[in-house]
Amino acid sequence: MAGTIGAADSGPTTRRVLVAMSGGVDSSVAAALLVEQGYDVVGATMKLFCYGDDVPDRPCCSLDSINDARRVCERLGVPHYVLNLESSFGHDVVDNFVQEYARGRTPIPCVRCNTFTKFRDLLRKADAVDAEWIATGHYARASGGALYRGLDPNKDQTYFLWGIDRSVVRRMLLPVGHLTKAETRARARALGLQVVADKVESQDICFVPDGDHAKVIARRLGPDAPSLTRGPVVLADGRVVGEHAGFARFTIGQRRGLPGGFSEPMYVVAIRPEERAVVIGPRDELLGRGVVAREVNWLADPVLPGTQVTVQIRHRARPARAEVVRLEGDEIELALDEPVAAIAPGQSLVLYDGDRVLGGGFIEGSRATTPRRASLPVLGAA
Repeated sequence: MAGTIGAADSGPTTRRVLVAMSGGVDSSVAAALLVEQGYDVVGATMKLFCYGDDVPDRPCCSLDSINDARRVCERLGVPHYVLNLESSFGHDVVDNFVQEYARGRTPIPCVRCNTFTKFRDLLRKADAVDAEWIATGHYARASGGALYRGLDPNKDQTYFLWGIDRSVVRRMLLPVGHLTKAETRARARALGLQVVADKVESQDICFVPDGDHAKVIARRLGPDAPSLTRGPVVLADGRVVGEHAGFARFTIGQRRGLPGGFSEPMYVVAIRPEERAVVIGPRDELLGRGVVAREVNWLADPVLPGTQVTVQIRHRARPARAEVVRLEGDEIELALDEPVAAIAPGQSLVLYDGDRVLGGGFIEGSRATTPRRASLPVLGAA
């Protein structure tokens, strides 16, 4: 074990930081590194939903995870709190998740959770315990009130953080943002945090049993909800080519579960909830050269129409170059330099200047043609 947990080598000795402790390796190492740096660390784990037989235990957001977070805090010699956020999580995240699928959209609950539950309530708790800082185990970096991508491109999580308030970023510490996942696990072993060092990473939504989101929708809206009942599978021209068991089971870009017999691969290219129809087509019908997003939140000064930025349409998608062509209130429209596939309403659109997060919004729809462009400088250009 490298050093003694709790022994401060350098850095501040009195500044208090509230650390969101999920019970996983990332937040555990974040807390341990802050202890090493001399911060007055307080751990907090968020109880987000009612645990029962219909919600299997997970590496994240489970009862076992709460206990693991408590054990890590005991190992570090710091206090640990459990915050009951079940009500706000149910309203802001789960209800929205169900409503979005009912509208034929593809929700992104981690963004809603970070925006409306985790950071908002974490900041309140931080103020209640006189903590100057808040910290998490996200793979991102915060500096000078700005948010940047994590150094490991395979683990960068800024795609899920664009919705937090700009004032929160000024109080954020993100200790693992400069590490790779392998380095984080190695730090956990070196620090004697074996309880989490090799913990399996969850890839699922914490409140979705067995990855079947239709069960959550049925529990909230009933099994006969329009989004879960049968409807037609159609082509763009309206021809019916099959039947589906509920449009909420589909998302833009999906290939699985579609009718066969076509000469080329077919994808979901649109969902029409008013007709309960799933529209399919070849890949060229999946491409968009423009995109509109709403509920835009800025983590930097808003950019002007005509500015060139880098955008991310999906978490694992390759960043794309684009130009801002319209900015009205909380709505933004972009023209993409190259067509992008599977632009799904409800997912996030995140704007970057290099590694810096400028802001983001929820995708409202794509545009098949490129909007008229202005001619203004590129961000970051001399």
